[in-house]
Amino acid sequence: MHTQHTQHSSSKRKPNIIYILADDMGYGDVSCLNENSKLNTVHLDRLASRGIAFTDAHSSSAVCTPSRYSILTGRYNWRSELKDGVLGGYSRPLIEQGRMTVASMLQEAGYRTACIGKWHLGMEWSLNSDDITDVDYTKPITNGPTAYGFDYYYGISASLDMPPYVYIENDRVTAMPNRITKSETELGWWREGPTGEDFIHEEVLPRCTEKVLDWIDQAKDDPFFIYFPLPAPHTPVLPTEAFQGKSQTNAYGDFVLMVDDVVGQVVHKLEECGLADNTIVVFTSDNGCSPGVGIKGLAELGHHPSYVFRGYKADIFEGGHRIPLIMQWPEQIRGGQVCDEPVCLVDLMSTTADVLKLSLPDDAGEDSVSNLPVWLDQELKQPLREAIVHHSINGSFSIRKGKWKLELCPDSGGWSYPMPGEAPEGLPAVQLYDLSHDIGEQHNVCEVYPEIVQELTKLLSSYVKNGRSTPGAPQPNAGGMEWVHSLEWLVK
Repeated sequence: MHTQHTQHSSSKRKPNIIYILADDMGYGDVSCLNENSKLNTVHLDRLASRGIAFTDAHSSSAVCTPSRYSILTGRYNWRSELKDGVLGGYSRPLIEQGRMTVASMLQEAGYRTACIGKWHLGMEWSLNSDDITDVDYTKPITNGPTAYGFDYYYGISASLDMPPYVYIENDRVTAMPNRITKSETELGWWREGPTGEDFIHEEVLPRCTEKVLDWIDQAKDDPFFIYFPLPAPHTPVLPTEAFQGKSQTNAYGDFVLMVDDVVGQVVHKLEECGLADNTIVVFTSDNGCSPGVGIKGLAELGHHPSYVFRGYKADIFEGGHRIPLIMQWPEQIRGGQVCDEPVCLVDLMSTTADVLKLSLPDDAGEDSVSNLPVWLDQELKQPLREAIVHHSINGSFSIRKGKWKLELCPDSGGWSYPMPGEAPEGLPAVQLYDLSHDIGEQHNVCEVYPEIVQELTKLLSSYVKNGRSTPGAPQPNAGGMEWVHSLEWLVK
């Protein structure tokens, strides 16, 4: 139970806000969350000691594009046109035109806003033909980050393994592609594609970090918002020389420590500028760790990126979407807190609005619930959220309410055993787990508690049909309703 704790800001200035979003980093990769971690994430541990660490935080999806959509819009990803999978580097924009984002909300509130890093939400390239890869790189890009509330953008269009491999600054590439590259590394690879003359894969994380530090210097006289989606530790796993071998595990462990160092650099810059106390720094991950980073070898060393949770990135199981969430805001958040309240990254929008005492219109943040009460360590009379909906790479749903988690598929919905289409015959059509006794999701009790299956299915169905899971006027979902008919047979 939380006890009442309030602080009064010594500054009249609105807080600066920084979201640092790791790419495919597991809950168990953070040493303060995993007592058996073989990685010593000193900077993330310090962030937690000065703020709050969540033990039951979730991304809305087990893969990256949809999770990013939810973070920026406060809306579940499956309400968009994207019902499964992820976008590519040439894909068209996923965020609907006119939809409020965290960035546009803050921009209207007087913030300077920047997105630096991996976008992966689509943009419109100028094309020479109907082929989406036939790009005229001399022409501006439209409907990228600067169309969704960001004053400034620098980064890459999608994951580090997806072409085109060019840096984009605002709406232009920084250098013309002058070669075609592809690579196979020990842990991961990148697809063949055009590569800018200034683009070296190993340099992307350091270069984006440098841009963030420079931007803090430039923007420090005004309230600012930085969305910093890292390209790491997603494959290809490319730690720089200074980090190679540092973790004494494998290259993935080294890459995680490089991510940890990036967090340290950002916080140090804030301290150097005298901004740390009134800056909200949020660190999290878009989904769980990928199974393609030497999981077996890490396990032999005693390191488990998914901690005690079943599954990995892409899965409907906890390892797919239970993620690290750590933040500090020294002027308002008491240090050293550990919170076990279930929360979702879709909540960041409403929480940010609550910090600034802004009201969201009915057609924004439809699934976002303010977490500010637990940030401020206030006593809760009821849970923050009624339930959380999760989504896997193949579009499978689950819903979590209290101790119960219902998964509306017989398999992992992703890349772990049993994979969709390869599951043994005779498995129940749904899975129900009591997470209070079975955090590893080993004992399916759907046949023991059919009334819980019905209750949770009806609740999920109502969330879908209402176009929202929070109070307010019903809203439309994109893509019609055909995609939810799989729920109907369960609702009697």
